[in-house]
Amino acid sequence: MSQALPMAGAPANTNKAGLTKNDYRGNPTTLCQGCGHNSISNQIVAALFEMDIVPEDVMKFSGIGCSSKSPTYFLNRTFGFNSLHGRMPSIATGALFADIKMKGIGVSGDGDSASIGMGQFKHVMRRNVNMLYIVENNGVYGLTKGQFSATAEKGLHLKKQGENPYMPVDICMEALVSNASFVARSFAGNPKQVKELLKAAISHEGIAVLDIISPCVTFNNQENAFHSYAWGKDHEEPLHEISYIAPRNEIILEREMEEGEIREVAMHDGSTVILKNLEKGYDPTNRFEALRVMEEAQRNNWLVTGLLYINTAKPTLTSIYNLVDTPLNSLTETDLRPERSAIDKVNALMF
Repeated sequence: MSQALPMAGAPANTNKAGLTKNDYRGNPTTLCQGCGHNSISNQIVAALFEMDIVPEDVMKFSGIGCSSKSPTYFLNRTFGFNSLHGRMPSIATGALFADIKMKGIGVSGDGDSASIGMGQFKHVMRRNVNMLYIVENNGVYGLTKGQFSATAEKGLHLKKQGENPYMPVDICMEALVSNASFVARSFAGNPKQVKELLKAAISHEGIAVLDIISPCVTFNNQENAFHSYAWGKDHEEPLHEISYIAPRNEIILEREMEEGEIREVAMHDGSTVILKNLEKGYDPTNRFEALRVMEEAQRNNWLVTGLLYINTAKPTLTSIYNLVDTPLNSLTETDLRPERSAIDKVNALMF
C-alpha cells in the first residue's frame, strides 16, 4: 500500500489536514498502568490522524465505567458527552440525527452495554445509527472493585468475588442478531489489528460495533481468565489480515495473490478494506457464516478476531427520513417557518 504524503510545504509529521498527532490527543490517563483501554485510546488517536479527520468534525459519547472515562484521553478538540450509565446510545442517536455531517464515536464497556444498557444497545443496532460503537470489554466492573460483568465467562474465579455461575453475553453475537451492519472483534494486545479495524469502522456508513477484549490488569488478568493478556495472546485466532486503503491511495499488492485469497470490501466514501483470508473462504458479508464461526469459537475457547460481518447496503437511520442537506441544528427560523402565503392558504381552507 502506498503511503499518503503530507500537504505541500507542511512538516513531515503533519497529515493532509495540516495537523500533528498531538492535535488528536486528550488528557493524561488516570486509568491503571497497563490497562487495555489506554492502548485502544492510543490507536483511536493514530487512526484518526492517519485518516486526516479533523477533530471538530467528530462527536464522542460515553456512559459510565472505566471504559467511559476513555474519551477524556483522546480528541481534546472534539465535543463530548458523558451520559448516564447505559444511556449513551440514545444521546448519540439524538446528536447524530441533529447533525448528519458529524462522525460519531461511542465508547462503552461490557457493564455499560451488556447489563444496564442492553436495551439501548439492541435498539441502536436495529436502527443502524451512523456511528462507531466501541465496547472495551474486560469482563469485570473495574471502577467498582472488580465484580463480574455480563461478559465474564462461566466458572471464572476471582479472589474477592468467588466463582461466576452464569453463561456470558457475547457482544458480537448480540450485535449480529440485532442486525448491526458492521461487527468486528479485536484484542487490545494486537494494536495493529485494532487500528485497521477502527479505520474500517469509522468509514462504514451505519452502526459499526467493535468489541475489543481489553484486559483489566488490576482485577481480571489471571493467565486462565478469558479477558487477560496471557489468554488472549495464546488463544487469538485472526480470521484474516486486514488493511484499510484510504480513497486517495493507490492499491499495490506485494505479489500476485491466489484466486480467492483476497477479498476487497468497498466502502461508501471510496475507501477499501482488504481482507486476506487466513481461514480459507471466510465471507464477512454472510451473516449466518459469522454466527457459525462465533458458535464454533465458543465451543473451542477461541478468541476469534477480525471483521466478522459487514453489510454496506443497509439504510442508515437518517437516510430513511426525508432530511434536508443542512443539518437540523443549523436551520434558522426562516428555514423552518412556512411562507406567509402558505399560511394564508391553509387558514383560508379552515375558515
